[in-house]
Amino acid sequence: MRAAHSTGEAISVNEIDEPEEYEEAADLHEYLAGPILTPPSPHAITGEMSPITRGHEFSGTIKDVGSGGFLAIEGDYQIIWLVVQEKHAILLPDEFPLDLGALVEPLTVAWYAASRRPIQTTRTVLVVGGAPIGLTMVQVFKARGAESIVVAEVSPLRRVLARKLGAADVVDPLTEDVVSRMRMMAGDAGADIVFECSGVQAGLDTALAGIQVRETATIVSPWEEKPVIDAFDMGLYEKHVIGSVVYDDGIFEAVVDAIWSDPRLMVTSKIRLEEVEDKGFKALINEQDKHVKILVDIPA
Repeated sequence: MRAAHSTGEAISVNEIDEPEEYEEAADLHEYLAGPILTPPSPHAITGEMSPITRGHEFSGTIKDVGSGGFLAIEGDYQIIWLVVQEKHAILLPDEFPLDLGALVEPLTVAWYAASRRPIQTTRTVLVVGGAPIGLTMVQVFKARGAESIVVAEVSPLRRVLARKLGAADVVDPLTEDVVSRMRMMAGDAGADIVFECSGVQAGLDTALAGIQVRETATIVSPWEEKPVIDAFDMGLYEKHVIGSVVYDDGIFEAVVDAIWSDPRLMVTSKIRLEEVEDKGFKALINEQDKHVKILVDIPA
């Protein structure tokens, strides 16, 4: 079988044996700034090390049940074949499209992040950054009844998608003052809830400036550099910053049960496995005005 292998610095498609153990995952951030989670030496539990097979957002069909509670899963999008413990397999409803199933994982990241802050329908939410993390945050807050969601994003394509997915307003931070626009909508106090999804210093500055006194900004994005935070401003206005990453047990099931709109609007391209580096990772890096999510169509 074929697999897209990563060293954290490059991608190659190779023939490998069908897996007998669960394999580690990697993503775009690993490609850009890795190796971060790619183990350079054998992992203490799995024994895996670089190069590893990429992929952690996928769906498939159970083809075999092995001993010891393992399932063999065959997929159309993102994976060809995977062996996983039964307790880690989330069952999808009948007729649930597999390409939609491949988007459940990023939605789960957003669902968990949103769960860290109490949500009321009257609350105003500012999402800084409209890449996949930010767009999934919009969908989650829309589903949970937030009255007003504002997205700050530089890409015209992603601003359009943010509106389609439920944002009440979108702002281009390159041409407008996001904080001033936010206060026009929410009153001079600013946003009730802010999520930093850009992973850049300017985005974090906007997020912290946009929240109300004694409210909280949640950092969901991965970072390549150590950001700078104005401690005086944080202390003066009693602002809070928390982080959020991945999810807890039971979150996947909640997201599958609550699919509220079609997140496939975020899928801007489907490619073959052999194209994963040039038309996948490099396209996401170099053509951000054209792409949000790219699915790998394995059988193609």
